Amino acid sequence: MRFFNTSGPVVAADHYCIPPLERLNLTEVLRFIRDKRYFVLHAPRQTGKTSALLALRDLLNAGDDYRCVYVNVEGGQAGREDVEQVTRTILAGLASRARLTLGDEFLTGIWPGLLAEVGPGAALQEALMHWAMADPKPLVLLIDEIDALIGDALLSVLRQLRAGYDLRPASFPQSVILCGVRDVRDYRIQSTAENALIAGGSAFNIKAQSLRLGDFSRDQVHALLGQHTEDTGQAFTPDALELIWTQTQGQPWLVNALADETCFQDGDTADRLCMITADDIREAQEQLILRRETHLDQLADKLQEDRVRRVVEPLLSGAEESAFSARDLEYVRDLGMIAKDDPLRIANPIYAEVVPRELTYAAQAGLVQDTTWYVNADGGLNVVKLMTAFQTFFREHSEHWVTRFEYREAGPQLLLQAFLQRIVNSGGRIEREYGLGRMRTDLLIVWPQGSQTRKIVIECKILHKGLEQTIADGLEQTSEYMDRCAAEAGHLVVFDRREGRHWADKVFHRRQTSRSGIEIDIWGM
Repeated sequence: MRFFNTSGPVVAADHYCIPPLERLNLTEVLRFIRDKRYFVLHAPRQTGKTSALLALRDLLNAGDDYRCVYVNVEGGQAGREDVEQVTRTILAGLASRARLTLGDEFLTGIWPGLLAEVGPGAALQEALMHWAMADPKPLVLLIDEIDALIGDALLSVLRQLRAGYDLRPASFPQSVILCGVRDVRDYRIQSTAENALIAGGSAFNIKAQSLRLGDFSRDQVHALLGQHTEDTGQAFTPDALELIWTQTQGQPWLVNALADETCFQDGDTADRLCMITADDIREAQEQLILRRETHLDQLADKLQEDRVRRVVEPLLSGAEESAFSARDLEYVRDLGMIAKDDPLRIANPIYAEVVPRELTYAAQAGLVQDTTWYVNADGGLNVVKLMTAFQTFFREHSEHWVTRFEYREAGPQLLLQAFLQRIVNSGGRIEREYGLGRMRTDLLIVWPQGSQTRKIVIECKILHKGLEQTIADGLEQTSEYMDRCAAEAGHLVVFDRREGRHWADKVFHRRQTSRSGIEIDIWGM
């Protein structure tokens, strides 16, 4: 039985998969190779880059025009800036792959001697020259995880490839594809030997173009899931199919992980008569987040970097403007954390859920709250009681907690979300909307009560333009969000972060009617 792949390259015999070459612009790639170009293929982690490279290698080797070798240079990362150790690792990897892929022993026989003869700064270039000249069939190299290398070791590889470029194809590889998370132009390489910061674009200025491997399309998501239905008879409801697309936006690992969690992780793979529902997908999403799966944990780890914080923090706070640079934005987009197109937003709802929950993980653990305190006798969530408790908590502890957040500008919103998550997660869920220029953060509590599902909107705003104008704007935004979500109750939270204000002036609770006639609770803090 095939299964959904969540680790390593896809193998068609073992995995449900979209054929990797269908995800490339294959016509363009083959044209670049034919035209003797050196170029870059990049995409976020666990998107399918390695699968695409291996499929391309097999395609080229199946024809008569080229000999193609794939090598993963991530092992060189352990050598840090030790150029000799990294060069040794790369040459040994190339020789091993050539033997396994092509039955070619040539490189195995020459690279140790060349390394000793010409040294690590020229050994790769010399090895590729001799190897290219040993066979009239042009050589194509696919170098994966290139951005795992750092400093002088990375500089050495890039410069040696550049140094032999004019000798191609008779005496150097006809085409080289560098593959990694980031585009080579975005490398900022700190050279210890030169005591300088070197731009990757200048070290590898022979690059013809950069290609990005995209996520799955909606049709590809449906096709992938349809393979499981075809093989096993187990179907996904239309709502489940749509929810997988909506929550993942086609991110390949997320699609596979949700499907694997719902179809294979319950220990009962024999019963395929039970359809996969939207509720199953929501439960699978929660389990992935709670387990802090490696893919999501790596994403969360990047939140600690300053250039990531500069982009993500104003999104969380809904700031009207931000101070991040174009290079910051390119970097965070290359990581896959931010959507490729405008408006600026987190790439998909699952990442949008992971980000605030990861940033508030410690805060949630430190909150002494019990869900039962806020549940009525009929099973409904008493949000007025909940918000009253948070208002008291915020007044007493916000200065301590907000300063503990690395994302201090979004501190009040994050603290509210930590408080709500601690309470709501035991019985319901929170859905979030936030982004640059929104001037607000939208939270939707979904709470099951008997056979019904209750929806409550909580809108967060930072005070601006004066209190009454902020409230007036917030009332209309809250009522619009309530209408869109079919929510039965709405709460507007106004955080007053102006210096010198007394808590007695900031804290209040009142109920007010929007222009559309909807009553909304307003909480000042």
